[in-house]
Amino acid sequence: MRGFKIYAAGLSALALTLLSTTTAGADVDVVPPPPSANNWSCQPNAAHPRPIVLAHGTFENRLDNWFAMSPRLVAAGYCVYALDFGRGLGGTVSGVGPMRASAQEISDFIDRVLATTGAQQVDIVGHSQGGLLPRYYLKNLGGAPKVHTLIGLAPDNHGTTWGLVGVPITLVPPATDLVCPSCTEQLPTSDFITQLNSGGETRPGVSYTVIASKYDEFATPYTTGFLNGPDVDNITLQDVCPGDFSEHMAMTSDPVAIQLVLNALDPEHKAPVPCGIGVGSAQQ
Repeated sequence: MRGFKIYAAGLSALALTLLSTTTAGADVDVVPPPPSANNWSCQPNAAHPRPIVLAHGTFENRLDNWFAMSPRLVAAGYCVYALDFGRGLGGTVSGVGPMRASAQEISDFIDRVLATTGAQQVDIVGHSQGGLLPRYYLKNLGGAPKVHTLIGLAPDNHGTTWGLVGVPITLVPPATDLVCPSCTEQLPTSDFITQLNSGGETRPGVSYTVIASKYDEFATPYTTGFLNGPDVDNITLQDVCPGDFSEHMAMTSDPVAIQLVLNALDPEHKAPVPCGIGVGSAQQ
């Protein structure tokens, strides 16, 4: 419990800092897109007809979250677009705002991508909150017809205990709820999570892939990401490569996870998964 008190004090201090600098929903783009992304003249081709939209996690931004994966996707022939949503700390940290408002930001961004590229649908690749939040867009904002595939890397689809096993939810610092609404909305018993998963966890016509790591320390337990429903592929990273020790933050730059994403985007042309290399891998 002493460790949690230290954590709570630190989180409250961070929350108070965010309180003085929140710019959630601002129109200015403070953080540049990740490498090779947001080329608004890119035109989808016959091999890859759907643009990819990248959705970041909590306390992240589009550059930090996708600096490794974005150029890999573009090199594979995709048009790739990334946004920041739920912004705070002068716009440099995102994913902290109310999740329903953030989902609307994703909806607006996808409409812009579709209008610019002329595509009928997009594929979404999301990390952490970014793998969870698009499901609200699909269910409540009319997004299902506009999305072919949703791939979640370490998503907390059933909420997260934030790694604080055995700590009562009532001990979450009040400042967190004020300044990082998404932090409390991602708790397993929140109204947001309960309503999102009621009446079925998937939408007809959308293909889902979840990639989780046993070593995840933020989306906990790691099985929180796994979905129930048709056309769902739940993957545990270590079942594919037992020597891959990638945890929550390493997932988006791990070569194994990146290849699994590429395979999920184009299942008819799957490539071998490179076990034994990368930031989270030990030699097999």
